[in-house]
Amino acid sequence: MTLEKNTRSNRVIDHIKGKKGGPTVVFFGGVHGNETAGVFALKNVFGEIRSQKTQVNGELYAISGNLGALESRQRFQDEDLNRIWLPERIERIVINNEIHHNEENELNQLYLLVQDILKKSNPPFYFLDLHTTSSDTSPFIVLNDSLLNRKYASNYPLPIILGIEEYLKGALLSYINELGYVSLGFESGRHDDNKAIKNSIDFIRYSLTLTQSLDASGREVKRLMGEIAKSSKVSQKFYEIYHQHDIEPENDFEMYPGFANFQMVPKGTNLALVDGVALKATKKRQIFMPLYQKQGREGFYFIRPIPKTWLWLSKKLRRFKVDHILVKLPGVDWETDKKDTLMVDQRVARFFTKSFFHLLGYRARKLDKNHLVAKNRESASKHEEYTKTLWFNQ
Repeated sequence: MTLEKNTRSNRVIDHIKGKKGGPTVVFFGGVHGNETAGVFALKNVFGEIRSQKTQVNGELYAISGNLGALESRQRFQDEDLNRIWLPERIERIVINNEIHHNEENELNQLYLLVQDILKKSNPPFYFLDLHTTSSDTSPFIVLNDSLLNRKYASNYPLPIILGIEEYLKGALLSYINELGYVSLGFESGRHDDNKAIKNSIDFIRYSLTLTQSLDASGREVKRLMGEIAKSSKVSQKFYEIYHQHDIEPENDFEMYPGFANFQMVPKGTNLALVDGVALKATKKRQIFMPLYQKQGREGFYFIRPIPKTWLWLSKKLRRFKVDHILVKLPGVDWETDKKDTLMVDQRVARFFTKSFFHLLGYRARKLDKNHLVAKNRESASKHEEYTKTLWFNQ
């Protein structure tokens, strides 16, 4: 296996249709064109399934994300494909057929393909997006924080990052998660590290056993879990992102060398040069996804572990739908009749913070100086499609 292989491929790398009654599992690779490990891994695993004539339950898809960027080995051509999956953009591109550049054309093709899969294939659906990072990293999982996603992801012996959709607007998986399906991203290693391919292969194989797409003995499942656990230097734990450093178009940004994901940095540490001025950590921080590439608008993040009691409490509050009581309080109203988005006037409801809404299953953003808009992550989840799966009932 080598990262020097040719990345040229069709939109659908492979599609394997097996016995009826199984799930539909969709893998994406190369949504960013400089992240090739997932494409190589998908070709390897799907090729092995075909050559060994392995029995498949349901349907499997391996999909290339940004074909043009993959061919040129750059993150994107005109605009980050993983930042434009926004309702207004999708309507303009797909419905109105107003396509302005390469990535909008890629979105149009991917959108139509995903809709075709949802129309023609059978539930339960799983959407798994394979990525790599520009910095050294232990493999990890990122996801939108719905209870359905949490429950599924907790089966992987890896650190899990919640809430990234509050910071990365317009991600492909956020769009899919808002349709109600299990969806998560797997970061397998550094872009140019051959281990990233091996980690992706193990992740794909284990995911196929977890979703019961492939039958496997208990021994084989245990072996695959062991390989995934061995790949990570960070124990299985839930983390939340609480800060993103944005790079403005006019900024000259350069990360100081040597930072790795999940690294603790002391107060006063030089993190980056911004317009020639050193940006320092104001207190002890845990750094996440420091930017070591030319393209990208997110300089780095800060993360922190989420206490188990907090996770337990959020699960209980969401199931009891405490949010429906909040609208009886001053300063809190439903934004629309759909009752999935809250409008909060913080001049009145001062004590409602982002972290409080996270407990209730909402992602929150500032609308203006005085108002917070919080959208429910749980309302769309199609729990009923997964209730007969083995992992759901464990």
